[in-house]
Amino acid sequence: MRTAKSKHLIVISYDAFSQDNWELASRLPNLSKLVKNGAYSTSLKSVYPTLTYVVHTTMVTGVYPDKHGIYHNNPFQPFVPEAEQRWFWYKKEIKVPAIYDALKKHHLKSAGILWPVTGRTAIDYNLPEIRAIKNENQVLKILRNGSPLYCLGLEKNFGRFRKGIEQPYLDDFTTMCAVDTIIKKKPNLLLMHLIDLDDAKHHQGTDSPEVEQAMLRMDERLGDLIEAVEKAGLKEQTTFLVVGDHGQINIRYRVKLNQLLKEAGLIYRENGKMKWRAYIQSAGGAAYLYLRENDLEAEQMAVAILNQAINKDCYGIERLYSRAELDQLHAESSVSYMLEAKIGYCFDDDLDGPVVIPVDALEGDHATHGYSPDKPDYQCVFVASGTDIKNNFQLGEIQMVDIAPTMATILGIDFYDCDGRPLEEIFKDKTPRF
Repeated sequence: MRTAKSKHLIVISYDAFSQDNWELASRLPNLSKLVKNGAYSTSLKSVYPTLTYVVHTTMVTGVYPDKHGIYHNNPFQPFVPEAEQRWFWYKKEIKVPAIYDALKKHHLKSAGILWPVTGRTAIDYNLPEIRAIKNENQVLKILRNGSPLYCLGLEKNFGRFRKGIEQPYLDDFTTMCAVDTIIKKKPNLLLMHLIDLDDAKHHQGTDSPEVEQAMLRMDERLGDLIEAVEKAGLKEQTTFLVVGDHGQINIRYRVKLNQLLKEAGLIYRENGKMKWRAYIQSAGGAAYLYLRENDLEAEQMAVAILNQAINKDCYGIERLYSRAELDQLHAESSVSYMLEAKIGYCFDDDLDGPVVIPVDALEGDHATHGYSPDKPDYQCVFVASGTDIKNNFQLGEIQMVDIAPTMATILGIDFYDCDGRPLEEIFKDKTPRF
């Protein structure tokens, strides 16, 4: 075990916090305080595809999706309506150890509040992000997969402030839970996930007044967390990390490419049941092409159909990635092809209606993510702030895989072999000067 930079680390996932938000966010009272006493980057490069569960798993493991195995928010479930699909909720689905596993080995305490893919983890105080589907009971599902007494205490004290998943109430609830946890539990590591900004972008667009309002609320929440650390007497022993997971891009058209496969007979009905030889799983601005095993004819047909579609502007396909290209992107290894959408377009699994539909502003569906992290002006924001962090220090491009080993370095613990590196350059030089 190495010398810790801080005894306590608070990691705030600021969902959808990207470089286009920096000008406003960096001028707000609480984030600007963290920046003044810390290091920052507006060029944090995410992973492919830029979906929340994929990225958050990289944040805590330090490896790309081809190693950690969380390739989408949802496992592949053809023909299952989105509202009924299960998500990657459980730690057992991650193929490698995470930062909280390393804490357990070093006998340090961890807490997680609505952090993705943390059902049944080694986290000591855990309120997992998990949702009841079909006939499940939401409360029982949380209790079975989180820390029961901890979850019950938070629900008793703060549940009345929440209104389901409606914002800003959900993030207010999360922040209240975090404040209470900091003061009462004093964990060495707190992971928390705030989604108000992401929600505003999805429903109102990236440049809407609602986005600005969400950012103002977020800064107030940061203030509550800073105040809690001071109240707990932990100010000199605490480092904050504020991390965006992806940007968002405004959309004008939704494209249902499974319709093209259906027209060619690659998706069909047999004996009253829907079946597939080729199927596209949307990831917003990207999509996976699944192929029946050893069905070379289906592969040839599907690839030909998609290459033809690329040549028609109306389908909004920027490119079809081959497996060799996906290896360079460290994308999920079980698929041979992925699709990338052009700016202004996103993909949809739906099998009904027109192939291309304009986005209706009245439906509240204005922006999305999932696109390649190489899209222009699409990188994320990173802020680290604490007594051992350089002041107002600007980093260049850093990688999402660097977050986990940096957490380990801050806490002074050994971490597992990973794809990232600790951001040693953010720390003050402790070498004696003569």
